[in-house]
Amino acid sequence: MQKKILIIEDEERIQNIIKAFLVNAGYIVATANNGLDGISAFHKDSYDLVLLDIMMPKLNGYKVCEMIRNEGDTPVILLTALDDENSQMKGFDLLADDYITKPFSMPLVLKRIEAVLRRTGDNKERSTVLIYGEIQVDTLNYKVFVSGCEVILTAREFEILQLFMENKGRVFTREHLLNQIWNYDYFGDEKIVNTHIKNIRRKLGVDCIETIRGVGYRIDKKDSR
Repeated sequence: MQKKILIIEDEERIQNIIKAFLVNAGYIVATANNGLDGISAFHKDSYDLVLLDIMMPKLNGYKVCEMIRNEGDTPVILLTALDDENSQMKGFDLLADDYITKPFSMPLVLKRIEAVLRRTGDNKERSTVLIYGEIQVDTLNYKVFVSGCEVILTAREFEILQLFMENKGRVFTREHLLNQIWNYDYFGDEKIVNTHIKNIRRKLGVDCIETIRGVGYRIDKKDSR
């Protein structure tokens, strides 16, 4: 499956160069021209990696990196002209996966992207149990436990809960859930999503799925492990 990368870079020339190389290498690429548009794009889709500039208008890369990291473990590579040690230390303190300084070699950038994706992909494969408070989701054996007791969910309910657990803090609209879980196979009322969410809440007996009025649903980013 093709990997999807989001480039957040305010210099159009650099953005175009990176995008061309990534597309040629077989990646699906989306772009944003500033930090605000970047975090908006991040919330609208799922990405395997984010390439992020630091010095940008509206919202700098450090803040964007912090927001992405607060919402999950999507790999982030900082790509910036700031080459001093303090800037790099700050990036790694925010849990960036790599830090590449400009000017850069695109073949080297591609290799660094491959290395980060390989490393984070291996970690995801090893991690088969998702934990949120009293809830444990065993993605390998398709089992759900609350306070050690197994809870039986339907296949759709399990997929919805797994998606939320893998993206703590991220808001999913009903349309996004239909597209992600039902894979465009369902053409009825979006209220089917509400019904599944209601059933998941009832079966879990734990107040964990939050309704964002007028937008959608999420599992809060705070994890009480």
